[in-house]
Amino acid sequence: MSVAIPRIVMAGTQSGVGKTSVTLGLVTLLRRRGLRVQTFKVGPDYLDPTHLAVASGRACYNLDGWMMGRAHVLAQFARATRDADVAVIEGVMGLFDGASPNSIAGSTAQIATWLRAPVVLVVDTRGMARSVAALAQGFAEFDAGVRVAGVIANRCGSERHARWLAKSLRAASQPPLLGAVAAGTLPELRSRHLGLVTAGGRTRRLCDQLVDALAPVLSADAVLRAARSAPLLPIKIPDGNCAARRLRVGLADDAAFHFYYADNLEALARAGVEWVRFSPLRDRSLPEDLCGLYLGGGYPEEHAAALSANGAMLRAVRRFSGLVYAECGGLMYLSQGVVARDGKRHRMAGVLPCWTRMSERRQALGYVAVTLTRDSFFGKRGETLRGHEFHYSELSGTPGWPTAYAVRRRQTSAVTREGFQRGNALASYVHLHWASRPRAVRRFVKLLEERCAR
Repeated sequence: MSVAIPRIVMAGTQSGVGKTSVTLGLVTLLRRRGLRVQTFKVGPDYLDPTHLAVASGRACYNLDGWMMGRAHVLAQFARATRDADVAVIEGVMGLFDGASPNSIAGSTAQIATWLRAPVVLVVDTRGMARSVAALAQGFAEFDAGVRVAGVIANRCGSERHARWLAKSLRAASQPPLLGAVAAGTLPELRSRHLGLVTAGGRTRRLCDQLVDALAPVLSADAVLRAARSAPLLPIKIPDGNCAARRLRVGLADDAAFHFYYADNLEALARAGVEWVRFSPLRDRSLPEDLCGLYLGGGYPEEHAAALSANGAMLRAVRRFSGLVYAECGGLMYLSQGVVARDGKRHRMAGVLPCWTRMSERRQALGYVAVTLTRDSFFGKRGETLRGHEFHYSELSGTPGWPTAYAVRRRQTSAVTREGFQRGNALASYVHLHWASRPRAVRRFVKLLEERCAR
């Protein structure tokens, strides 16, 4: 099939230039015009997508070249944009920053190339004049597969400054200035150690404030023209008929647990999983007739006291006989308990025989390649998957369970044994992406079916 949807990539020269604020404002502005806007986030980020989903009113999907691969990125883009009017893809870090120092692998530029999508470059122009043209030229000519269609100047000094920047770009025959945002006019986005704070009730108000600041100084018409200039995109979507049988799997979903890749959940849903959401914070019991549990990442440390106080739910999880898969924050919940930064100890489900402890220092950040060292939930021994780690907690003591993962960290090439697996439970700090590995999806569904048949 050929995808003809207008699309634009919102990229930055580096992190911290205001790319997310500008993107959220643009998406909200386009939606106010009555357009159905489908958003995407480049990279493994869980938090920016929650804000983009609020701004667009639709689920936001991650697109990650290194973790997912080209075929999955294109297929996911096509699936998500079937009923949209325009696609807006927010980049990660700088346009060419990614998983490699000498290629565009894992970068925003790689996604823009694969999607044949024009790029709008957000630049922090504080203290900058004609140099904006040199900067734009460098980004525009650095890689032949990337087309920079325009520049948005953030933290601009004045209207005169904006006119100077526009003239500099024109004189150097560089991409035009599509907007100039005055310094101090965009509301601040709240953040914590993992990035932005998860979207909540304040996000809608924040998006409205961003539109108020951006609408007078950003040419949405010019951005749309650039998006509509994207050529036809040939894409092959793998066949995937929905399974007739529905396998009920509990999905932890509340303020403590909500880090999930939307396409991971949808891939399992197409294969027969019925997601039944529940709250380890509020609910006193698990949903009925479950074949499995998925305890994702999030901020259990921020809600440790409340999680620990819900003894009924902790007992229900501890006694559950179906498959239990726990990632990062979910691992913390399955442990004996969490030692907070202030030294307080909060007991958890007590399934994994060790404690976890919060640290002031980040314990892991980056892509990982996982080789299965034994048959596991998402494959058999010797098969490989890819994922990402980002956490401030660490194990306090040795779990004593057999490991199923040989985890190779891309940045250091160090290999560690992880993926603690025993009986019906698998717990790991790794956030796996299995939607891009159809065999992994089939494997997990097969194990669920076997568990349900008992």
